Amino acid sequence: MEPRLFCVPFMGNIFLNREISVSCKLLLVLSVTLMSRNTEALQVIGGRATVVKGGTAILPCKLIETSETLTQITWQRRTREKPKNDNFYTLQSDGPQYVNGPDNRFEFIGSFSDKTGSLQLSNVQLKDEGSYTCIFTLFPSGNHKTEIPLNLLVPPVTSLKGNHLTLGTGEVSLATCTAAGSKPPSEVTWLTGTLAVRVMTNSIQHDNGTTTTTSSLFGVPTTEINNQLVQCVIRTTGLLEEQVLPLTIQVHFPPIDVKIVQRSENSYECVANANPEAYFTWSRSDQSLPESDIKVQGATLQFVRKTSDLNGFYQCEAVNPYGRKSGGQLHVYMDFGSCTAGWTLFSLLLSLNIVASVWYLRDTLIQILNTLLSREAGTHAEKNTVPTSPPSNDGGEEESLIESCRSNETDKSLAV
Repeated sequence: MEPRLFCVPFMGNIFLNREISVSCKLLLVLSVTLMSRNTEALQVIGGRATVVKGGTAILPCKLIETSETLTQITWQRRTREKPKNDNFYTLQSDGPQYVNGPDNRFEFIGSFSDKTGSLQLSNVQLKDEGSYTCIFTLFPSGNHKTEIPLNLLVPPVTSLKGNHLTLGTGEVSLATCTAAGSKPPSEVTWLTGTLAVRVMTNSIQHDNGTTTTTSSLFGVPTTEINNQLVQCVIRTTGLLEEQVLPLTIQVHFPPIDVKIVQRSENSYECVANANPEAYFTWSRSDQSLPESDIKVQGATLQFVRKTSDLNGFYQCEAVNPYGRKSGGQLHVYMDFGSCTAGWTLFSLLLSLNIVASVWYLRDTLIQILNTLLSREAGTHAEKNTVPTSPPSNDGGEEESLIESCRSNETDKSLAV
């Protein structure tokens, strides 16, 4: 009896009990042809996933253009934490199953019946970055897969620090801006306006794939650069928002340009350029400040009342942790002397007015005085005249009058 030959097709393989006959060869070719035609249209659609650290990523996976029976969906991963590709999640018609321990951050958001195997991963960390493989197992064609790269964006930890500066003539580091631990590396630039400064930038890459970028601003610390605003601008590819960090440069120096400024008729202020701000003390040459007449409040000196006792020289001193300097002197006599000069001028004008009035009335007074003297002289003449003969028309009356006057003059001389 001749041995009987038979072929058993299974998943594209031919098992022969003894040897391959011609019919089995034909059957093998036919099976391979049918399977290739079926898989030409079949597709597994995936994609790429990008997420910000701490966010939620969608790992897309879908099988299309096939009528074969889906028996299982399997997920594999190769990440920073686990560089070896291995299974971590499977799904059959009866439900999901974790491999090598559960990770509740993963959630199946697909549909087994619709041949959709998408996963959702929440709270994504650097350790999760890598490549994820979605595998569909079909009957009879077997496994079909696609790879989904997961890319992670890490925002930088930013800072801007101004250095401790004092006046100098050499170039030093004014400020340092840092974008630490970013992925991809951050770009750091400066907005400095018209300041004469230069920039130096360097980067350090870490083992976890992140990069720290540091940029320093260099310049000469002067009073002109003090209180100037600069801005550090940080940009990271993939992150829409840029960060702008402002900084006001502080150059510390002792008081300079100390002077006294008059604020009102009775008050004066001491001003100075200093950083940090100076505090002020007032003093009086060779004397103490009378508290009852003078009020000092901070940089301001105010005279409560004006007296000659306050005349003298006053000065102020500005002090901060970096030094001290005295300002110009204030001569108070000049301010208060204006009142004495006013009274003196008033008295002088009054005296001039009196003299002018007397001079103007001089002629009138002389006339009045002469009139009074004439009247007095006439009265005395009438009393001392004794008539001796009756008046005549030939001049005898006039001679008698003259004689009478002479007699009066003689009497006065004798009286003296």
